Amino acid sequence: MAIVVVGGHSRSVGKTSVVAGLIAALPELHWTAVKITQFGHGICANGSDCDCASDVHTHLIEEEHDRSGESDSSRFLVAGAERSLWVRTKQGRLAEAMPDLRARLAHASHAIIESNSVMKFLRPDLYLTVLDFGTRDFKDSARRYLDLASAVILNETARRNPDWDNVSLKLIRGKPVFRIHPPDYVTPEIVGFVRERLGLLAATPD
Repeated sequence: MAIVVVGGHSRSVGKTSVVAGLIAALPELHWTAVKITQFGHGICANGSDCDCASDVHTHLIEEEHDRSGESDSSRFLVAGAERSLWVRTKQGRLAEAMPDLRARLAHASHAIIESNSVMKFLRPDLYLTVLDFGTRDFKDSARRYLDLASAVILNETARRNPDWDNVSLKLIRGKPVFRIHPPDYVTPEIVGFVRERLGLLAATPD
């Protein structure tokens, strides 16, 4: 099983669209897709306001069956994933979800995971990070693993330079950079790179 992780430095930079695009472009991999969400203080893993003890509701993993495309995990099914999982944890408690997640992925053909923080617990075959110079926010988790990126997917904006503080672009120097222009989030070049890095045959299946 190959594992692909797609991260990004903030919300709304195109991570989910990249995951869905790769699923659609490589259907022969029979993907199991995973969306990881960490809730902040005061919100428990079931997604609601909760006063539960710290050792209760630390994580929840649900398998998506809805194909409306209204949620991120539903979009993965619409794109062609064989399975789609939504992992919800309390902030900083992802470690407690990992044994359950590993068990659910044990028989997957290939997995694609939308997350930065999961990089703390596994080393995927490929880690793609989505960056947008026009989005100022830069998550600590994205900064922490930026140097581990296999390639950068750069969401083109009108800005020529990033609007970030305390982020060194030296961390991605020399890495492949693929420029995207939404609404197109996955290019043939990106698909070709993923195929090559995963050791796949270049031919498109019939």
